[in-house]
Amino acid sequence: MSSLPQKAESCPPALPPQGEVVRAPVFSASGPFAAILDVLKHGERFLVCSHVRPDGDSLGSMLALGMVIQQMGKHADLVSANRIPLQYRHLPGSDSIRTASHIQGAYDAAVILECDSIKRTHLQGLSDLFLVNVDHHLTGRPFAHLNWIDYEAASVGEMVYRLAQAAGARITPEIAECLYTTVLTDTGGFCYGNVRASTFAMAREMVEAGADPTAIAHAIYFSSPISKLLLLGTALRRLKREGRVAWLWVTHQDMQRTCSTEEDCEGIVNVALSMAQVDAVVFLSELSDGRVRMSLRSKGDFDVAAIAQRLGGGGHQNAAGCTLQGAIPQALKEVLTELRGAIAEWNPGPAHRSRLK
Repeated sequence: MSSLPQKAESCPPALPPQGEVVRAPVFSASGPFAAILDVLKHGERFLVCSHVRPDGDSLGSMLALGMVIQQMGKHADLVSANRIPLQYRHLPGSDSIRTASHIQGAYDAAVILECDSIKRTHLQGLSDLFLVNVDHHLTGRPFAHLNWIDYEAASVGEMVYRLAQAAGARITPEIAECLYTTVLTDTGGFCYGNVRASTFAMAREMVEAGADPTAIAHAIYFSSPISKLLLLGTALRRLKREGRVAWLWVTHQDMQRTCSTEEDCEGIVNVALSMAQVDAVVFLSELSDGRVRMSLRSKGDFDVAAIAQRLGGGGHQNAAGCTLQGAIPQALKEVLTELRGAIAEWNPGPAHRSRLK
């Protein structure tokens, strides 16, 4: 798709007829937010999707936006390339998310949440639709017909909340539970650098609307299957540290031995990040096809998104990832080279410097 034009159009976007392919970017003089709201108001049938291996932010945002669209008297199909991880199956409406690899049917628009490209969804058929891109990652890119990227948002759920408010939607307890989940998970339990006063304000508003923070936290953080704990034990036995950097990994054979799935890898990197005097961690997991997936986490203002982007991935300043071809030793060598160089050049902010003393 084309990137942003130098000058926005002076009129709001017009929806394409169903089935017609629109390839030129469409913008509104009042910005992408108003243009997207206009699309939702004038359309009737929408597809809502997000990235492969959905997490709390993507799933909560999909579900919340789907319910908002339904409140507007419209139809929304929610589609994911992967099944919903166990810890998020309690979310209201989670059984309405269809698992598929190919999109079929006529839609007025497809809303793609927190992706930097169509490829990130692992869904075929999206290129034939009018695309709306809503993202908050530092590595976000304007690949769609309409692009709303807010690097300051703590979660994409925060952006969905703003759309809901502007559309006049009622924040039901079900919507509130989904949106609270987005902000809880994408801030690492309110631990990452993207947390602001507005983050807690939104969390408070969701609780006031009916979200149960204790029940949500228990479902997400205290419902791990034994396979995940066995895999965690395997990873921790391999834990290495070098100065302010740490790393750990599991092989595909480890996952078979512990009867684990890819979703069981989620959160392992955060355990290593809990170490004192460590500011950056990478967790590597070997996939069944021989590729290596890496999850990077950091503290303070150390930017792992930039490292992930150089390796072909992306994400947030404190939480990012990428996937590399080749075996774990080679992938580890590449990422450690990047991490060592970045740590050596890192100039921590004042608050972080005081903690390092």
